[in-house]
Amino acid sequence: MELVRPAIEHLTSYQHALERGWSPDSLRPQAAAEELDEIAADRDAFLASMDDPDGSGPLIVLPDGREVARLPGVRRWMWDGEFCGTIGLRWQPGTTDLPPYCLGHIGYSVVPWKRNRGRATEALRQLLPRAGEAGLPYVELTTDVVNLASQRVITANGGVLMEEFTKPAAYGGAPSLRFRIFLPEH
Repeated sequence: MELVRPAIEHLTSYQHALERGWSPDSLRPQAAAEELDEIAADRDAFLASMDDPDGSGPLIVLPDGREVARLPGVRRWMWDGEFCGTIGLRWQPGTTDLPPYCLGHIGYSVVPWKRNRGRATEALRQLLPRAGEAGLPYVELTTDVVNLASQRVITANGGVLMEEFTKPAAYGGAPSLRFRIFLPEH
């Protein structure tokens, strides 16, 4: 499994995952249909939007409907000959802080038919150097208390539990855990 920059040669496989009902946003299942519409409207613009290290893309719509400025970030696709999932990194230049509406620096999702094969663990391992290149001394990731698989992914990559908290209602209001992964200095 490798992380790939979203590109035309991977797009059909990505579309098939969306068509099968997988959503890149676990809180917004409708994101699958929205992304299919974006691809149909302008596939090149869609692919370009996956790499936005300046945060210059369009506003982000939060689960509660509010629109906020896009953070700098990149998305990569997990690839094993076909699309396996997605992982994204977002940050604010010059600080490790994130705005209150952003629960962590990294988020990931594996398609259901490829889970429990180490894809997310490997994807996170491969993405961590990119976080260091962005100037981050550590990244924070959050997961629900009941999501043991995600906790294993994070701890396998050196994640240290920082706190238990309750997500805001707009993000499901679930009891959650915040982990931190410290990065080697560059």
